[in-house]
Amino acid sequence: MAEIGFLGLGTMGLAMARRLMSGGHTVVVWNRSPAAIRTLVSEGAIEAKSPDEALATGKSFSMLANDAAAKAVLTPTAAAAARDGFHANMASVSPECGTMLHGIFTAAGASYVSSPVLGRPAVAAAGELNILVAGDEAAAAGAQPFFDLMGKKTWPLGTNPSQANIAKVAVNLNIIHAIQAIAESVTLVEGAGIDAEGFVDLLTNTLFGGVVYSGYGRMIAQSSYLPQGFSLELGLKDLTLAAGIASSQGNSLATSDALASVFETALSRPELAELDWAALAEVARSAPETPTTA
Repeated sequence: MAEIGFLGLGTMGLAMARRLMSGGHTVVVWNRSPAAIRTLVSEGAIEAKSPDEALATGKSFSMLANDAAAKAVLTPTAAAAARDGFHANMASVSPECGTMLHGIFTAAGASYVSSPVLGRPAVAAAGELNILVAGDEAAAAGAQPFFDLMGKKTWPLGTNPSQANIAKVAVNLNIIHAIQAIAESVTLVEGAGIDAEGFVDLLTNTLFGGVVYSGYGRMIAQSSYLPQGFSLELGLKDLTLAAGIASSQGNSLATSDALASVFETALSRPELAELDWAALAEVARSAPETPTTA
């Protein structure tokens, strides 16, 4: 059994660290707020007093909230503790952040792997995540036994860490489009007096199977957006990242401005702002009628 460091114990990180513990490993945990640390220590984890202590295990993973958190925690000073080891960043960060962190760990004499995940907290708890991996191949191979505890499949995407970050943004762009498509089609059928849940059953049992349509379709049909698995704010962040990546490649996303407007409208409404990003659908439901002209 190995000693493993894990940094970032939000809802996802807590579930993932527990999966590592379930494999019999000693997990050294660090988090900004102490409550989650106390929970895991009571279950057998070891508390790290600083990020350096978790990184010093030589086999470390993180699930930090965003670019700002990753940059604040995974500093050159902290990365120096990981010398001769590897760090796998499993959060959804920008390609630029992934490239920067790769540089920091490489300069510290450590290996870096981008490994963002697909799946909500319940999926993480079950060890059924899909893990998108890019970076140092030897480090990725070293991390694989631990990825196997946290996920059902690892998807190798290249040796440049930013490739995994770009792929994760592209997946989330598809989810955004799916949520908006479900929202608009459900609004159409509700306007005709057709039961929304029955319509979602029609979609998912004919042409649109899969967890996105079944999961988000049910939430939208029932207007049930708690508990929050992924926030509207993070959805807008990923949409903005997607548009930026496209621009850097000399392309553009035809629908990005319209979708950004929908996100901004949802975030401006207090009754929606703190709900799951599927609540984007309520903007379509409450859109004002377009005036007709004679």
